[in-house]
Amino acid sequence: MADAAQRLTTLAEELLSTPIPVRVRAWDGSEAGPPDAPVLVVRSRRALRRLLWKPGELGLARAWVAGEIDVEGDLYEALDLLAELIWERDDGSGKSVHPLRDPRVRAAARELLALGGPLPPPPAPAEELRRHTGRLHTKRRDKESISHHYDVGNDFYSLVLGPSMVYSCAYFPDPAATLETAQRDKLDLIARKLDLRPGQHLLDVGCGWGAMAVHAAREYGVRVTGVTLSTEQAAHARKRIAEEGLTDRIEIRVQDYRDVHDGPYDAISSIGMAEHVGAVRYAEYAADLYALLKPGGRLLNHQIARRPVADEGAYEVDEFIDRYVFPDGELAPVGRTVALLEEAGFEVRDLESLREHYALTLRHWVARLEENWDAALRMVTPGRARVWRLYMAASALSFERHRIGVNQVLAVRPESSGASGMPLRSRVWGA
Repeated sequence: MADAAQRLTTLAEELLSTPIPVRVRAWDGSEAGPPDAPVLVVRSRRALRRLLWKPGELGLARAWVAGEIDVEGDLYEALDLLAELIWERDDGSGKSVHPLRDPRVRAAARELLALGGPLPPPPAPAEELRRHTGRLHTKRRDKESISHHYDVGNDFYSLVLGPSMVYSCAYFPDPAATLETAQRDKLDLIARKLDLRPGQHLLDVGCGWGAMAVHAAREYGVRVTGVTLSTEQAAHARKRIAEEGLTDRIEIRVQDYRDVHDGPYDAISSIGMAEHVGAVRYAEYAADLYALLKPGGRLLNHQIARRPVADEGAYEVDEFIDRYVFPDGELAPVGRTVALLEEAGFEVRDLESLREHYALTLRHWVARLEENWDAALRMVTPGRARVWRLYMAASALSFERHRIGVNQVLAVRPESSGASGMPLRSRVWGA
């Protein structure tokens, strides 16, 4: 098996009908492919057995998380070069198909079997969440999904996110700004869009580690109620609030947004939370927030969006993201989000895309993780750290290539008279 790399390269080129753009190093030490390209390291034949038994993204993801495949060189460049292998492509008829689910892969199974060995695949890495059963987005199932992603240790999140502990797209009016400055600017942009004023009461849905709550209370003098399903987030937020001397203005609850009934609030922020709501619950989510808001009050909904597809019923959740990153998370086209908010009674007043800003944010997070890799491995398993590195780098490229986007939707609950309370001027956020 001293020629494993050449055999892998030849097989890949036959399947893709194009020269493979990276260099391959196999478990036997052999190499093949362009000499100056990033190196795809196949450390174990087990990786091939995973692809045989689970063609597509999930098989690749399991091999990556288990450390059976790796990349030497620039990870972004490697992912970009391998995009047609990793992501779906048009099969020529207008239908998207994952290249590793192409019928020709089945025809190549004999060669893969010879390379990978006849044994069944190893069990899935421990970091993989077993597929849920039962109805989507029940309160219990949502709490389990949130815990899987967020309750992995506040120290690890601090290492990746930095002191701000903001886990959503930053705002870079200056592309050279630091991550901390860009996150502060994002929080302030939201506060200005909501027109926060002293004495008002803000509901922060999916409050995370408390950054928005602290910023709104400290800089704008409002009272804040923050809700999260993560016990570790809530513990960190409460400690932070106490250190800031803001316990008289901020309350943090471990609570499902569907169980908040103590409105009305003057304003509501929902930052990077609605992706967890799901299509089956989104109308309920919009109606609940509408009911919790005072007439004339504003909602800022900050949410990742996917591109629309011709057959929305055929949309499938990304298997890697679903099993390893955001279980039960769903992305919707921004038009659908706007329509559901309006169906609930909101008037949508502004929509701003921050797509390029999220790509910059993710590159900052990846850089922090890579710079602190040894420390990360003391906090979480190697598999968990590898999940994060891959998903953040791949997501950065997805935003840059316009595969996904992120939008801030500003909506108002009109007064009974129809008045919106919005100023008669161009987009200037503030009093």
